[in-house]
Amino acid sequence: MPATSTPAATAVRSRSRWLALGVLATGMLMTILDGSIVTVAMPAIQSDLGFTPVGLSWVVNAYLIAFGSLLLLAGRLGDLIGRKRMFLAGTGVFTAASLLAGVATSPGVLIAARFLQGVGSAMASAVSLGILVTLFTAPRERAKAIAVFSFTGAAGASIGQVLGGILTEALAWNWIFFINLPIGIATLLVALPALPGDRGPGLKAGGGADVLGALLVTTGLMLGIYAVVKIEEYGAASAHTLGLGALSLALLGGFLVRQARTANPLMPLRIFRSRSVSGANLVQMLMVAALFSFQILVALYMQKVLGYGAAKTGLAMLPAAAVIGAVSLGVSARLIARFGERTILLTGLTLLVGVLGLLTRVPVNASYVTDLLPVMLLAAGFGLAFPALTSLGMSGAKEEDAGLASGLFNTTQQIGMALGIAVLSTLAASRTESLTAAGRPSAEALTSGYHLAFGVGAALVLAAFAVALTVLRQPNRGETKSRETRDQQPETQEPETRKPETRERVADPAA
Repeated sequence: MPATSTPAATAVRSRSRWLALGVLATGMLMTILDGSIVTVAMPAIQSDLGFTPVGLSWVVNAYLIAFGSLLLLAGRLGDLIGRKRMFLAGTGVFTAASLLAGVATSPGVLIAARFLQGVGSAMASAVSLGILVTLFTAPRERAKAIAVFSFTGAAGASIGQVLGGILTEALAWNWIFFINLPIGIATLLVALPALPGDRGPGLKAGGGADVLGALLVTTGLMLGIYAVVKIEEYGAASAHTLGLGALSLALLGGFLVRQARTANPLMPLRIFRSRSVSGANLVQMLMVAALFSFQILVALYMQKVLGYGAAKTGLAMLPAAAVIGAVSLGVSARLIARFGERTILLTGLTLLVGVLGLLTRVPVNASYVTDLLPVMLLAAGFGLAFPALTSLGMSGAKEEDAGLASGLFNTTQQIGMALGIAVLSTLAASRTESLTAAGRPSAEALTSGYHLAFGVGAALVLAAFAVALTVLRQPNRGETKSRETRDQQPETQEPETRKPETRERVADPAA
């Protein structure tokens, strides 16, 4: 019996898909919001719970280590047991951990809660893009969906800084975690009916899950991220950093060997045969490493050099979020459809080089309007680059590997973020210390340190541009348009019904 689809049924499916996108975007907003909102509340947390300066860093590090090391594993498990199940479980863990963090009365409890938040975030975030790309198969609609998803992440970072300052000053630091409770509960309630049900092959498919591979990759990533986030404390050339880095590389190398030989790999290496997947992940690592220096070091420059407060700093960075949102939601999908992902990515990267280039010249007594506002407006490059990069990073993955590709894309983002924060912050601090020791004024020494970090960040974006130019290929727009037209056709017949009829007419023209 041919499958039919009425206009009403098609409209219902369309509304359901966009509602599902809203759920995924809200989950992303909650994750990104939590990552940035905690930074402005750190002094209050330290004072209230009695953290030492070294111990305070673990409020951030515990989250980063859990999040970054578990994304790849969570993405693959989502492919095997169902991405909807993984998203719901992760959102539930994150929400419960937020409650625990809000009621914490000791450093140990808060650090444990932050680690659990990282676990929950990894579970939910790892499969979000995988769900998105299976919901939106037509290239134009997928570009729009990814633009919404990308904007949510960018907006969450800026909103988190503003909201963190307001909540901490008006109420208490606990409320930066309590605010996740209504968002998390609402996300779960809407996600249950909105997200499409999916059944993976199960953990036993093909001989069982690769437990040894899971242990190797999770331990290797955990040690590697730990080594990176402690660079500022121990130094890049210290025995601590080099020893843990070597052990991490050995474990990850063992993981790759295991994946090449096992019959049921956790991460099938075929995913790296796609130039789009491999190139996009490398570009993202370089770009994120540079741009997290923009988000964090610009905020530090405003507070330590210009004397801005926490709330004022967040408000000063809002134009960046606004322009990123306007570009992401307003024009990026149309530009990608017309010129292609690679062209728009290169354009966005060019603007981002301009962002960091201007920051290398900001003075000690900067004017916001003339020195900083142009930087915020050029951040529109992120609104162009990230949606195009996300489309490229997911385009080469098969449907059965969508969760893995999503987890891999998020993993490289976290590694880039950790590297950017650790390396660029260390460079800035080293330059500042040397100038301070030479008798330069504090504000001047700080500004010079930030200039160095911004210059290295600009070099990283230029490297990303070179990789995008040489490795990534422009998709064939004719094939893309043909696929989009096919995906948007009404489902009046199953493909199996049409194809035999076509072949029969060709074989017998008189029929």
